Amino acid sequence: MDGTVLVADDDRTIRTVLTQALTRAGCKVHATSSLTTLMRWVAEGKGDVVISDVIMPDGNGLEMLPKIAEDRPGLPVIVISAQNTIMTAIQAAEAEAYDYLPKPFDLPDLMKRTARALEQKQRHSSPTQQTSSERPEELPLVGRTPVMQSLYRLIAKVMNTDLPVVISGESGTGKSLIARALHDFSDRRTLPFVTVTGADLQDLEGPARVLARVKGGTLLVDEIADLDDEVQARLVRMIDAPGEHVPRFMATSQGDLAAAMEAGQVRQDLYYRLCGAPVHVPAVRERVDDIPLLTEHFLAKAEREGMPKRWLSADAADLFRIYSWPGNVRQLENAIRRLGLTSRADEITRAEVEAVLGSQPEVEPVLGGGDREKLSASVARHLRRYFDLHGNMLPPPGLYPRILREIEAPLIEIALDATGGNQAKCADLLGINRNTLRKKITDLDIQVTRRRKLM
Repeated sequence: MDGTVLVADDDRTIRTVLTQALTRAGCKVHATSSLTTLMRWVAEGKGDVVISDVIMPDGNGLEMLPKIAEDRPGLPVIVISAQNTIMTAIQAAEAEAYDYLPKPFDLPDLMKRTARALEQKQRHSSPTQQTSSERPEELPLVGRTPVMQSLYRLIAKVMNTDLPVVISGESGTGKSLIARALHDFSDRRTLPFVTVTGADLQDLEGPARVLARVKGGTLLVDEIADLDDEVQARLVRMIDAPGEHVPRFMATSQGDLAAAMEAGQVRQDLYYRLCGAPVHVPAVRERVDDIPLLTEHFLAKAEREGMPKRWLSADAADLFRIYSWPGNVRQLENAIRRLGLTSRADEITRAEVEAVLGSQPEVEPVLGGGDREKLSASVARHLRRYFDLHGNMLPPPGLYPRILREIEAPLIEIALDATGGNQAKCADLLGINRNTLRKKITDLDIQVTRRRKLM
């Protein structure tokens, strides 16, 4: 890399590590803990790329982006932040940041993004008309785990495109919230947001009535795989000939839409028209490290609504983490609201949590819960659900290698991540030959990155 990088972060460790890494890569580096100093350097014409934290002792890094753009048009700014809601990613995109990475970030990943920024001649994004100060301060999408941060970045990238979007995820994960966020923070925000089901499209005049309501805004089709074939065909024709005002089409699906297409539940022509930008919303059990944030968020929300101030005891919080949450975020919020109403003291006890969760369906502590459920039992449960999704039909042929591949790939990816991308250590951990591991990495198209995590 060749160029000068300005680094602004109030964490001395991060400044030191970035300075060392960028210097080794061939860059000149100016590092500071002050936004005032950063802005002076920018005004003086220093730097080819800026890497800036958001929350600094003397200001907010995002609020400086318009001034940087005014003083130095085309200067790429990479925003790094420990903030844990979708708002940071959206605000960074709206402020025309070159890129956004959540903390903790992957150092080699940041280096690659910096290299691309140094090669960039100019930015291609256009400003939005509505500022973040006119938006809600917070969206009910909370999480700092890698899967949620990836989701935030994806939403920020696709929100101002016209690509159709399919949002997949289990019941209660927040698919409708994602769709609403994509609309409310897009250029169509002043136009209607309309959700329809199969019932709205059953008769011949249904599509015309729906298009008249949406008026070029956003049209969300709820649970696309549940529509019968005739309604799906009607939807295809509506997408192909939307009339004068073309809406943005979105759809939600609880299951894998590609698998539903293979099983004949979704028409091919509809699938390929809708899957412009697939968005998957992770289940709560896929991001257990976000559960404390979610509980704090819902407890604070309940307090703002007039309920007593509550908090979870350590034992109660542990139980929240090991519970599988079959109802996902919706079930978690309902449990918190009920506990906020029924708890006898300000601190919610484990016994009170057990009483609430015990009355809900499918109590399955699967994470950190000892030997209550073996892996084979968990796999069997998911396979039964997969067969159930196909109703009276059999799944597509080739099930055995397909299932093995789905289990084998994440096992190897997680093992590689745990060993920092060291293939020798990974092969030893898995108990397989290193050459076998290399072949599987190639066959399964697994990306391997040697790295260390920066907190």
